[in-house]
Amino acid sequence: MSEHLTLYPNIEPFSQDYLNADGHEIYYEECGNPDGKPAIFLHGGPGGGGGTNVRRFFNPEIYRIVVFDQRGCGRSKPHGCLENNTTWDLVEDIEKIKQILKIEKWLVFGGSWGSTLSLAYAQRYPNSVSELVLRGIFMLRKKELDWFYQYGASKIFPDAWEKFLEPIDKENRGDLIGAYHKIFDGDDEQKKLEAAVAWSKWEASASTLSYKPEIINSFSNPKFALAFALIENHYFINEGFLENENQLISTDSINKIRHIPTKIIQGRYDIVCPMETAWELYRNWPEAELIIAPSSGHSAFEKEITHFLVSATDEYGKY
Repeated sequence: MSEHLTLYPNIEPFSQDYLNADGHEIYYEECGNPDGKPAIFLHGGPGGGGGTNVRRFFNPEIYRIVVFDQRGCGRSKPHGCLENNTTWDLVEDIEKIKQILKIEKWLVFGGSWGSTLSLAYAQRYPNSVSELVLRGIFMLRKKELDWFYQYGASKIFPDAWEKFLEPIDKENRGDLIGAYHKIFDGDDEQKKLEAAVAWSKWEASASTLSYKPEIINSFSNPKFALAFALIENHYFINEGFLENENQLISTDSINKIRHIPTKIIQGRYDIVCPMETAWELYRNWPEAELIIAPSSGHSAFEKEITHFLVSATDEYGKY
């Protein structure tokens, strides 16, 4: 690749508001061109929050960019709230925001957990989606959770894994997601916070191909870590609130969205969401375009992956 595309310049929102639903105040914002092509960014985690750099994957002269913080995280309130916080609650939030903003169809852009949520939303509301840009595919299946939270990724990052194990007594390490859940569901607030930071640092440690201490530091922020870890664990314990673990990747589900122009962007060396899942999705959905970033890990902000994501939004921005 002779020249990489990079993020667009920083921009500020032209509109900010909250959606009130089920005891949650859900933050959303609009950036870019008010009369442009609508697009929504779905962040990862669950529990990661939208952030400000995510606006920059889209040309602000072409796109009307919508970013929202999913229930319980980022700028949404109450922070870390798990009540009325399921995949299908989030799907309805997305559609309500679309209706409030009087948008007929929009490009849906999601990475990691955001790819899961993008597929869930598109399959529930296929007529609301003009295109899909999916990155770091995650289907929340047992083999994927076991790989990252029980055995697999641990062999590649044994030093970081050792720190992930520290909050859990040795006799409880046969089910680490379950053991963490007991801490998060308990009354010891200090222990809960320490476990949340350990959980969040583990994911940050494996998110990039090369070591990025600034990412680990940001994931170690106690406020961020508490929402991130509690919400992720809540979704994982509840198997994503899916009917079955193959719900989003089954032929019947893909048939609902097969007509939607879609780009799947996947880092070859993604340790958090290994490429096998993206490959399985593509095999079930050959009409989609699979783009492999040959020298990248998981993060959307790795040079190659950023290039492919910006290239995708640039291409779809012409339609």
